[in-house]
Amino acid sequence: MEFTEMPASKPILFDAEKCTGCNSCVEICQVDVFIPNPDKGAPPVVLFPGECWYCGSCVVVCPVKGAITLRHPLMNQVHWVEKSHLAT
Repeated sequence: MEFTEMPASKPILFDAEKCTGCNSCVEICQVDVFIPNPDKGAPPVVLFPGECWYCGSCVVVCPVKGAITLRHPLMNQVHWVEKSHLAT
């Protein structure tokens, strides 16, 4: 059985190939989840993942599309089903 980490343990994921290390997300975060990475140009360190409010500010302010992925907890995700797929 393979263990998969839940979004609550890693709410924010960085794509190290896309992230420029600009630290815009560090500056915008309302709850100071991140700290700048000591390695210049590397993604910030997610120091307090449990404090994330899932507001998405970090994703919005990021200058590189796809560098940050916000993973909402399963209970906060909505899955819509089209009406035509429902039994009549």
